[in-house]
This record gives sequence, C-alpha cells and structure tokens, in this order.
Amino acid sequence: MRSVTYSMGVSLDGYVVGPDGGFDWTPPDEEVFRFATDEVREAGVHLLGRRLYETMRYWETVDQNPSLDFSTLGFAAVWRALPKVVFSTTLSAVQGNARLASGGLAEEIERSRAEPGDGNIAIGGATLAAEAAALGLIDEYRARVYPVLVGGGIPFFPRHERRVDLELVETRAFSSGVVHLRYRVAR
Repeated sequence: MRSVTYSMGVSLDGYVVGPDGGFDWTPPDEEVFRFATDEVREAGVHLLGRRLYETMRYWETVDQNPSLDFSTLGFAAVWRALPKVVFSTTLSAVQGNARLASGGLAEEIERSRAEPGDGNIAIGGATLAAEAAALGLIDEYRARVYPVLVGGGIPFFPRHERRVDLELVETRAFSSGVVHLRYRVAR
C-alpha cells in the first residue's frame, strides 16, 4: 500500500513560514536541493493545498529561463511530470499535470492508495497536512530542519489533542547546517 508522506522545510522552532508569511530562510544549497529533488522523484502523486500550489506554479515555466543550472531544470522536469491533486474552495481551474480534488481529503487519499503505480502519496501544505494528521492518515513525517528561529508563523506539526508516537527512520546532516529527519508513525 502506498504511504502518505508529509515533507517540508521547517525552522528549528517548528514553522514552515515565518510570521510575515515568508520562507526566505529556506534557500537550499545544491546538496539540499538535490536531496529534495530525489524526494519528489519518489512520489507517485502530490496532494497540496491552494497556497502551496500557487507557490509551486513557478516550476511549471521556470525552464524557459536559459540561464538556469542543471539541478534547477532537473527539479522543474520532475515537478511538472508529477501528478498533483489540488485542494481548494476558491480555484476553478489548475494548470499542468494537476487536477482539482473532486472529494474530501480522506477520499482522495483512499483513491490514490487504490490506484496502481509506484511512489508514495506526498502531501504538502501545513493546513492540508494538519487535516490529514487529524484523520490519522500520515504515515511519515519528513522535516528538513533549517538552523534558524523565526519566532512564529505556520507550524509544521499540526496542533491537535492527541499523542502520535514516531519511529526514527533516517537522519542526514548537510554541510549547510540543515538536518533531514524522517519519522514513521508507530502503529
């Protein structure tokens, strides 16, 4: 069965964006960028909320810039090819290899798990991930922890009233000070 993974960059104090809505503290170095590209390459489908979808639309046309390096072009190609399901109550259409969700989150995850194919079900966007976590649908948490304290914003981990035990699967430290942590939900 395909697993549901939640992966994002996060500040050391636990936020995916700061209090001003920015995430300029997450510019990856080449090593972290290649790692993130490989992580996206492992996905069979990506479920994302409207805000993350709008942020990631950049990658749909970025390859039209002839001055880009190989790794940037590589990520763009991987991202464009990846099927995406966008959850939004305000968008009427999406672009590229994306479709608007036709059902609720649990229904879309069930549908994705039933479809043939390889790759995990990646979920992105803190709000959408919080909904999935509240429903007990996340199998793995993957955090790229950046060495910065932003003091507030949107938290990586959802705030809910239940305990979730995790098992450490993998760690990796990058020369930039970023640390990747991968945990599986203990069942």
